[in-house]
Amino acid sequence: MALYESWYMSAYTREGGVNQRVWNDYMPKEQKIYEYFLKNKINTLKGSVEELAKRFDMTPVYFAGFIDGINEALDEKVNLENFTPESEIDISFDFERLYKKMVEYKAETLYSLPEWEGIFTKEQLEVFYKEQKVSRTVYKEKKIGRNDPCPCGSGKKYKKCCGAHKS
Repeated sequence: MALYESWYMSAYTREGGVNQRVWNDYMPKEQKIYEYFLKNKINTLKGSVEELAKRFDMTPVYFAGFIDGINEALDEKVNLENFTPESEIDISFDFERLYKKMVEYKAETLYSLPEWEGIFTKEQLEVFYKEQKVSRTVYKEKKIGRNDPCPCGSGKKYKKCCGAHKS
């Protein structure tokens, strides 16, 4: 079984829920990796899955979960389907994109890490946060009511003007 499949099978239930025990064990390890990246301003990572997992005090299966979580923020996505302990990875990411992905995924424990302020100012982080929130907001156009003034500017009611021939 490939690492990613093992990660998925252990982290999630068949019903689509999460295995809280696994996540409680995994999340502090994930947070330490991000703290390390931010504190040291590292945005690249290279090596075999096994040696990187060992370096960050994780199992290769957990490391597959980490890569799955960061994959959308990478400059070039990693194909996780054939991920093995021997797989070599060479990843890089943009800190701004990573921060916005954390906001998008509602990973508050990660996007609120104090180490972000070593990369960006508080003002920049606020701007990124707002940009991400606005980018995911869907705005509906206001529907014209039958008795509203016609948007063409004729002064007539919509139902007697442009809306007269609509069904």
